[in-house]
Amino acid sequence: MIKQLAKCIREYKKPTFVSLVFITLEVVIEVFIPFITANLVNAIKAGAEMSEVVKSGVFLAVLACLSLCCGAVAGYACSKASAGFAKNLRHDMFKRVQGYSFENIDKFSSSSLVTRMTTDVSNVQMAYMMIIRTAIRSPLMLVFSVVMAYVMGGALASTFVVVIPVLAFGLIMIGRKAMPAFKRVFKKYDRLNESIEENVRAMRVVKGFSREDYEKEKFGAAAEEIRKDFTKAERIVACNTPLMQVCLYFNMIFVLLVGSYMTITSKGQLIDVGQISAMLTYGMQILMSLMMLSMIYVMITMSTESIKRICEVLSEKPALSNPEDPVLEVEDGSIEFEGVSFKYSQKAEKFALSDINLKIRSGMTVGIIGGTGSSKTTLVQLIPRLYDVTEGAVKVGGRDVREYDIESLRGAVAMVLQKNLLFAGTINENLRWGNKDATDEEIREACKLSQADDFVMSFPDGYETKIEQGGTNVSGGQKQRLCIARALLKKPKILILDDSTSAVDTRTDALIRAGFKQYIPETTKIIIAQRIASVEDADMIIVMDNGKISALGTHSKLLESSEIYREVYNQQTKGGAENEAE
Repeated sequence: MIKQLAKCIREYKKPTFVSLVFITLEVVIEVFIPFITANLVNAIKAGAEMSEVVKSGVFLAVLACLSLCCGAVAGYACSKASAGFAKNLRHDMFKRVQGYSFENIDKFSSSSLVTRMTTDVSNVQMAYMMIIRTAIRSPLMLVFSVVMAYVMGGALASTFVVVIPVLAFGLIMIGRKAMPAFKRVFKKYDRLNESIEENVRAMRVVKGFSREDYEKEKFGAAAEEIRKDFTKAERIVACNTPLMQVCLYFNMIFVLLVGSYMTITSKGQLIDVGQISAMLTYGMQILMSLMMLSMIYVMITMSTESIKRICEVLSEKPALSNPEDPVLEVEDGSIEFEGVSFKYSQKAEKFALSDINLKIRSGMTVGIIGGTGSSKTTLVQLIPRLYDVTEGAVKVGGRDVREYDIESLRGAVAMVLQKNLLFAGTINENLRWGNKDATDEEIREACKLSQADDFVMSFPDGYETKIEQGGTNVSGGQKQRLCIARALLKKPKILILDDSTSAVDTRTDALIRAGFKQYIPETTKIIIAQRIASVEDADMIIVMDNGKISALGTHSKLLESSEIYREVYNQQTKGGAENEAE
């Protein structure tokens, strides 16, 4: 995991190195200052000249300024390195997720991915900052201070033989006790984010059913669980301070009592006032170093779980990949299914699609109908290779889709889903997702084909009208028509409409289909629909039932041969007749 994360440092190796160098210099200077101070105290006691005192004072001031400068440079370099490391980490995670297939994404919930890219990365960033700054400074300070304590205090430094092991043992135990609580917190963060995401997306449903209180209780319960775990962990970590205080005051009392006794009895021969002062300073530095090491231990403990979760995302290999010598050009929009069976996971017991054999000529209009759960959407998702078949082969343009470069294949296929998404920005910006180089004329033409031009031009700002996040300021039918226009701008060889005219009236639906027939005759058009009227003039209609093709043919042929199709048709036409009678 460390090697994997180390790859994200990249261009921030230099500030990391600079931080380490200046931290080392800062520690050396800080450890040297008590030594100079002790000699100055002893010199003053011995009746030193004022010039000597001033000279030592100026030297101490220069050392303090140098220490401050080294600390400032180290802090700047450290913050730059840690922030840059976090930026690269988020970039690599996001890039990895963009390369996932649907199968990979199914393994992670969207709320979990959000937590991993935000909270988990922040924890790792903090840990990295502490490692390159505090985790270097504290051990150096500890070692140098102990050495200098023995140089200055001799036998008096034996107090650290008792204090250091006691404090180190206590801090390690505190960290171990706190670790399980921190581990539990991150999984609960996923549930908290999931609750927020669901609530925001389904706000209209929540208000429509007056379930605000229920959602508040659900969110409050998730937040309370996190609070309990954090409270437990923080209570354990809070024991650091009293343990530190006990060791600090024990050290001070021991040094003052024993040091004073040794000074008085030896008349300053064994140890003097300056050495006692230095010992107190070194004792403080040693104990503070141990305290900081304990904080690092706790921080690394917290971030360990975050590191694991991040590495799960980075190490997840895309289920779909390009062949060694991929085909870069899709010849036409012909489609062929040869003995195709598919299930979403190898562990799944049941196939979502079974024994699909189908041939679609380029330029055909194909309708697909079937009940909920009949795998209509699953069938068309195999065409742009959003999933790979479990058995058999899907061919586009006469070639197995697994032979194509994935980007080239998907560039030749445009899908419009029932619940398509519009992004925050202008209508023009949203439509150019289909073709970033599309001209205004091409955009207008695509909107005319999708019957979107009239309502767009009715807005005061026309195509520069701002779309709110998720397209909440346009109706469902308007959103679908804009998404169809966006797909048309790709100039695809295969256009798939997955129940994407469900929110428009039958007249508009008919106009859209008529536009397709007239303006994109060479494009293969696959229309999944619930309304027979949306597919009855198709060249071929596929009736799906329980993951299999139940019937295949034209509208008139299916009325004669398919019981399912005839039943759906009769229900819809009778319903229409009854509505007209009313």
